[in-house]
Amino acid sequence: MKTKFSGILTLFLAFVVQLSFAQDKTVSGVVSDENGLPLPSATIVVKGTSQGTTTDFDGNYSIGVTTGGVLTFSYVGYGTKEVKVGASNSINVSLEPDNALDEVVITVLGIERKADELTAATETVDAEVLTQASNPNVIQSLAGKVSGLKINTTNNGVNQSTRIVLRGNRSLTGSNEALIVIDGAISSANTLANLSPEIIASTNVIKGAGGSALYGSQGANGVIIVTTKRGTSDEKIKIDFNSSIQFESVSFLPKRQTKYGQGWNGGHVAYENGGWGPEFDGSIMPVGLAQADGSYIMAPYSAIEDNIKDFFKTGTIKQTGVSISGGDATSYALLSVNRQNTDFVVDGDELGRTNILFKAGKTIGKWELGGNINYVNSKTSTTTSALFTELLQTATNIPVGQFSQPLNQYHWTSYYRSPYWMRDNIRNNNESDRFNGIINLKYQINDNINVSSLSSLRTFSSNFLGYTNGYTDLLGVGGGDHSTVSNFSTNNQESKNIYNDIFLNFDYMLSDDVSLKATLGNNIQDNLSTLTSVAGSNLTIPGFYNIDNITGTPTVSNSSFRSRSYAVFASVDLGYKDFLFATLTGRNDWTSRLNSDNNSFFYPSAGLSFIPTKAFPELKGDVLNYAKISANYARVGNDRVGTYEINNTYNQVGGFPFGGLNSFGVDTSVADPNLVNEFITNKEIGLNLAFFKGDRVTLNASYYVTNNTDLVTNVTSSTASGLTQSTINIGETETKGYEIDLGLTPIRNDNFRWDLNFNIASDETIVKKVSDNTDEVSLGNGNADVGIFATVGEAFPLIKGTGYQRDPNGRVLIDPSTGNPLKTAEFINLGVANPDYVLGLSTSLTYKGFRLAGVFDYRTGGQFWAGTKDWLSWSGHLVESAENGRRGFIFPNSAIETSPGVYAANTNVVTGGTTYANYLDYFSNEYRDVSENFVLDATAFKVRELSLSYSLNQKALDAIGFSSVRVGVNARNPFVVLPKENRGYADPEFSNTTGNAQGLSVSGQYPATRSYGLSVNLTF
Repeated sequence: MKTKFSGILTLFLAFVVQLSFAQDKTVSGVVSDENGLPLPSATIVVKGTSQGTTTDFDGNYSIGVTTGGVLTFSYVGYGTKEVKVGASNSINVSLEPDNALDEVVITVLGIERKADELTAATETVDAEVLTQASNPNVIQSLAGKVSGLKINTTNNGVNQSTRIVLRGNRSLTGSNEALIVIDGAISSANTLANLSPEIIASTNVIKGAGGSALYGSQGANGVIIVTTKRGTSDEKIKIDFNSSIQFESVSFLPKRQTKYGQGWNGGHVAYENGGWGPEFDGSIMPVGLAQADGSYIMAPYSAIEDNIKDFFKTGTIKQTGVSISGGDATSYALLSVNRQNTDFVVDGDELGRTNILFKAGKTIGKWELGGNINYVNSKTSTTTSALFTELLQTATNIPVGQFSQPLNQYHWTSYYRSPYWMRDNIRNNNESDRFNGIINLKYQINDNINVSSLSSLRTFSSNFLGYTNGYTDLLGVGGGDHSTVSNFSTNNQESKNIYNDIFLNFDYMLSDDVSLKATLGNNIQDNLSTLTSVAGSNLTIPGFYNIDNITGTPTVSNSSFRSRSYAVFASVDLGYKDFLFATLTGRNDWTSRLNSDNNSFFYPSAGLSFIPTKAFPELKGDVLNYAKISANYARVGNDRVGTYEINNTYNQVGGFPFGGLNSFGVDTSVADPNLVNEFITNKEIGLNLAFFKGDRVTLNASYYVTNNTDLVTNVTSSTASGLTQSTINIGETETKGYEIDLGLTPIRNDNFRWDLNFNIASDETIVKKVSDNTDEVSLGNGNADVGIFATVGEAFPLIKGTGYQRDPNGRVLIDPSTGNPLKTAEFINLGVANPDYVLGLSTSLTYKGFRLAGVFDYRTGGQFWAGTKDWLSWSGHLVESAENGRRGFIFPNSAIETSPGVYAANTNVVTGGTTYANYLDYFSNEYRDVSENFVLDATAFKVRELSLSYSLNQKALDAIGFSSVRVGVNARNPFVVLPKENRGYADPEFSNTTGNAQGLSVSGQYPATRSYGLSVNLTF
């Protein structure tokens, strides 16, 4: 294997070296600003080609080019300068401040446009900002950096799940997540999450449908466009080495009461899971079940702060990457290999990932050929996060670490399994392979017309094996039972996605003042996925995980899904005197997932951009440097209808007709055969301003309204019909929102620069209609007493559940005969899961070679249901359960109905009874049955990232022979501030789903974590 790899590497290096001899010469120099200060990361491109390079920290560059060629120099906030290459091999350039919105960005379908020309809101995240905290997950590294973009880590673990939403929710039951495009081809969030951040060159976020309309049925939720790095063009071989290590630990845990210990009904019971024991007195008491020798673990009967934290360890995240690149003005090549090893805070939960990218291209005459191959192999081993639910039942006096031997018979309670046993005996192992291949081909017909194509193939395969070992409890102490039935399951999943675009591009100056850019295109997509699974229980031979080893008949299933679509599209961009731009687009989609008579959709858009400071140069002065006004309209689709959803399907019916004969019955959940895609109509206006020389102050603002119709809704059917539900097009919502970004550069001189970016974003979705038969639909439940709903006239997603009955003054009504608060017979509104607004701050300070950066955000106005608080209430660990001496109390702000419609303040009716047992019963039953008690303020202030790095100066680099050396320290999520009522129960972002039923945080999820780390980046 080593010999084979060496041979491949030798061929690659030979290819890179060959490219180096194709140019006349190498030109180098320094790019500086108007004050002579070097500009790091300035872009130098050989005009008329796609070849280019960037300057290093000291503004130095080197690029291969032919004599007579033209070099284009650009930098954000500065005007572009073109220089023709003559006899000299040295070209130094000084750029003058212009406007911050003059840079070229990659938009939909890989089309490059100047920001002046864009009629919809976009935001670019530079590679340096994306990787500054060494986050291995590209999606998470975007959190807090783009206004209007909400990145929620819905579930923590060795391979975290995330939700990516731009500008809020539009669909009730369909996806609201942003479309992911990688190197011009539509991809997936999973693919992006598996992509190494070190190989990403730029990330452009297109926020609204006006900018993503050319994606048609897939463009409703905005687009995140990711472009990977490519080879250099300076005729040199460049080697980059990146390495980092982070240390991960639990950030916070739910606060539990520390006044009463292990026991029940006020008495100490060594094997109890409840915290309903007597008050702590510090005496030495037995804890848990008898050990192997018959003795007991003895410990002080006193509280141990965060004792369940002993179950978790310090995890590590190690990343190492090497890339080799080279090229010249007509060729480029890059090979990148990255390895990630994650050892989570739960022992045995591990991730190993290898990412390989090869990218190359060549220009021959009028032909350009390029492409890349990306291969990712991932292996994960995890247990079940449900063990955290078991940990939460642990009384605060238990020395958790002393029970780390993973044996149920010696556990600290007889009523549930040892989390250590669960960790070692419930395992899920998965290995997956991802392959992404892209080929780009372009032919320049003449100076104004070219034809190009992009073909992409994505494949995914995974092999899963999960098992639970069996255990028989022979003790049954106190009636408890740890017995567990062994089981085993395995599945194989495969998918294949084919994507192809063909473009005919036009670029003309119709006159001295009018420009025309146009694109005609065709898109084809073909998606296939298969799944085969088998499972069974009661393994005959313990530890032998094979389907032949189960008892009885295995459960088997297999499925196959295929869908295809094609589209034709066109875009026209007109410009007048470089200050007025108009964009028109149209796309027609056809999809196999809908009825052939009903599967064609046309999606148009129109936009206008006007730059007053270019139209009227006199407006531009010492204060106002740039102004742009834009507006757009778009009608796009949301690809909601699933594969085969409109087809009648049949399910196997057990026990019918008789004996072991097989039979099938019609599915009781059906869809309208005339379903169509959801329609999103978006209107947006934008304003971009820049002030003072060098754009010291920038202000970008946008406001949008989307009307969302034909929403696919699941409606409960009449029992007489024999159906449980039907899926129809009928729902309607309206989403309104705004985004404001304020950029400041208070200080910029020879040695010091300080940049600040403030942003605020707000969005609200109001449900206008659900169906003709109902004003409400349920999207998911936390338990029987709470759920997420879409309700006409209310904001979405809405939390509803049981609450307290109240008098007209808002006082809680008390049953005078029992002392229990009265709960509502019907579900009531308890809150909205969506925040009112999100504030963000990104800042960086640069002093000589030092760079200090931070990312912060603040969300407020939303609510969430904390399943952890619900779980702690019955078991006696809730802080509130220890606040009244565990005797009855007068319920705060309560009232009694003295006669119909007449209420008086409650001053003497006691809630919680007069005994310890009464009090226990109140919290375990009455209190827990009211979901209002567990809906909390979702406000959170988070320090997302902190990083400090140092780059060696040129003199030091020359001495050691490196092109660049950067070392740094970083922290991710080091600080979180939550409202007082959220006693660390959960991160408000956490949810039991990545879908639309946001706002339900269940107890069986790992706690939030933080990490601190070191990084080294070398270039030579």
